[in-house]
Amino acid sequence: MTLKQLENLIEIDQDITDDAYGVYYDKRTIEQLLANGIILLDKPPGPTSHETVAWTKRILKLEKIGHSGTLDPQVSGVLPLGLGEATKALGVLLLGPKEYHALGRIHSLPSKEKLANIVEMFTGEIFQKPPQRSAVVRQTRTRTIYEFEIIEQKERLLLTRILCEAGTYIRKLYYDIGEVLGPGGTMIELRRSRVDQFHEKDGLVTLHELADAFAIWEEKKDDTKLMQMIIPVERALSELKSVVIRDSAVDAMCHGAQLAIPGVLKISSNLKVGDIVAIYTQKGEAVALAEATMNEEEIRDAVKGYAFVTKRIIMAPNTYPKKWRTKVIPPKD
Repeated sequence: MTLKQLENLIEIDQDITDDAYGVYYDKRTIEQLLANGIILLDKPPGPTSHETVAWTKRILKLEKIGHSGTLDPQVSGVLPLGLGEATKALGVLLLGPKEYHALGRIHSLPSKEKLANIVEMFTGEIFQKPPQRSAVVRQTRTRTIYEFEIIEQKERLLLTRILCEAGTYIRKLYYDIGEVLGPGGTMIELRRSRVDQFHEKDGLVTLHELADAFAIWEEKKDDTKLMQMIIPVERALSELKSVVIRDSAVDAMCHGAQLAIPGVLKISSNLKVGDIVAIYTQKGEAVALAEATMNEEEIRDAVKGYAFVTKRIIMAPNTYPKKWRTKVIPPKD
């Protein structure tokens, strides 16, 4: 998400923003990013995701850090971490696709034609039952494999790239492939290379690099390296449709009010009822996640009514001044 993207939205009304409140999302200080940013961590094999988060808390001296999409202890790769208020936005990433690079062993030596048939068989919608050691109910369910590629084969060893729906078990996928081939199959090593729009190539951060950068900032007051490692929370919402609101509507939403038509300034085109949208200030700051209750045409024609139902508040209350009134109930006689 960029301010330029927000400028390309459909304009419903015009207003100006007060620079005395809030901050342009790409102009945050290191302190502000530590309270509301995202780190794309390169999780090492060995620790659990929970342990990795605990270590990051100690490194950054923060009380509140969350992660998106648990990785098994032996799995490495992309683990997005939300700092402070940014933890509230991580749920969006759970909805997007995941990409893995897996090394596995099949217990037979099939022909190239048979392997090609296997790839075709396990691409698209598949049935999968979670393994015994899983945190979910072991019921057969459907998952979608968007892309399945054999990168390299060396006798019974296969290196594969798999782009799949969230909640797909790659270890179980290798097991099922082995069952179809006959003698069986086993996953040896797994690395997650993508979570939704965040790719490995975007530049992951190791725990050691993070510790060094934080120490340099704390001891030498040089935030150069640390600033490069923390990205604005808004980046996690960039795949969602967008809504820009008035300054006067921001704090009301942060206190639980629903977004009404008078507070809307811009919307994404082709907005439909039921779409999950990201609500932004005019400075590009994420305010909340909401569900549209009107489509684009209805919002453009309406002068009142609630256009969105709030699903998750991201911005801390009182970031913007209170410009809304509470209903006064007259005293009883």
